[in-house]
Amino acid sequence: MEPKKLRRSANKMLAGVCAGIAEYLNLDPTVIRVVYVVLSVMSAAFPGVLLYLILMILMPASEDYTA
Repeated sequence: MEPKKLRRSANKMLAGVCAGIAEYLNLDPTVIRVVYVVLSVMSAAFPGVLLYLILMILMPASEDYTA
């Protein structure tokens, strides 16, 4: 069995970061997106945006990703 890899998803709204995390954790992408937005708003938005941009750069795209 091949180990799971954290990758951006083709099921994307912006860059597929939240959907990639959801696929890795076997959760619904909407749940991850809502949690991310709530945490970002509670932390004055800037750290959440910065984290998303960093993950967008660092996470490799999935094989079926079309940017």
